[in-house]
Amino acid sequence: MLTDKQLEQIRKELKECSRPLFFFHDDPDGLCSYLLLYRYIKEGKGVCVKSTPKLDMKFYYKVEEYQPDKIFVLDLAMVEQEFVDKCKVPIIWIDHHEPQDNTNVKYFNPRLNGSNVPTTYMCYQVVEQDLWIAMAGTVADWHLPDFKKEFSEKYPDLFDNKIDDVEEALFNTKLGDVIKIIAFVIKGKTSDVNKAIKLLTKIDSPYKLLNPDDDELRILDKRAKKIKEIYDDLLSQALKLKPDRNVLLFEYQDDKVSVTKELSNEIQYNFKDELIIICREKSGEMKCSLRARNYNIPDLFDKTLNGLEARGGGHEHACGLVIKKEDFQEFLDRIKDALQ
Repeated sequence: MLTDKQLEQIRKELKECSRPLFFFHDDPDGLCSYLLLYRYIKEGKGVCVKSTPKLDMKFYYKVEEYQPDKIFVLDLAMVEQEFVDKCKVPIIWIDHHEPQDNTNVKYFNPRLNGSNVPTTYMCYQVVEQDLWIAMAGTVADWHLPDFKKEFSEKYPDLFDNKIDDVEEALFNTKLGDVIKIIAFVIKGKTSDVNKAIKLLTKIDSPYKLLNPDDDELRILDKRAKKIKEIYDDLLSQALKLKPDRNVLLFEYQDDKVSVTKELSNEIQYNFKDELIIICREKSGEMKCSLRARNYNIPDLFDKTLNGLEARGGGHEHACGLVIKKEDFQEFLDRIKDALQ
């Protein structure tokens, strides 16, 4: 976790800006981190960084357009140094992935303090408000926080404090339903995603997501349900598969929406001992999400990606991978061998 001094530093940075620009990862942890900070100061603009957790020069036009007085980077594993050098305003980077060594940024990462908590958790420590957003983003990133009791007392029908297993929280509670809605509405066309994010900044209760009570919320609910239909169909197909040499591979085709990350999480819940690889082909590449309880995935990448055109990374037991289609079978053969 961050120290009290570090939390106060971030709080001070937030209070001392009037035109912040927020870049955040396109998952519930990244989005909820943004929602917490934005709702605290009620100023600024958010940019959802899709496709890869990296902030590079292709996003610099957003800085030129908005002309911020400060930039906040949330739950993004990498920031290109060229991007940092080009920006002429302070950059506050809050993340919990493998520590980076960029210069000219104010960098906050709990791993440098010997711990690891989601970015949402740290942002909640800073703002100390919007408990339901904090709980959703933190649990979505596979962490049961120390404020779960407080949440269960306020929302007993969404979560039971007796639950000590994060997978149980994700897949067998109403809180899990809220998390899925948040995850699903930030998928699809950028224009739809931006509308959803803007609406989420105004919502002050999780019940408004579960039981929409106005036209805007019903449109959001309709989008979420449409993606859920796709998701449920794919999940049903995947759960019928059988593992091969400790690997469960599920490939699917959908050019309009990716639910790879969400599928990999829930399939891992059902296949606890296997390495899960969920992937879809796009533009000659296989975009994959890997999950494993019993294996260190970055270590497996070190053993299996040499000489292949691929890029991957993430946490010890949850990673993303993008690999050229022609190299995918070789990677698959190597990783099965490595597990023996």
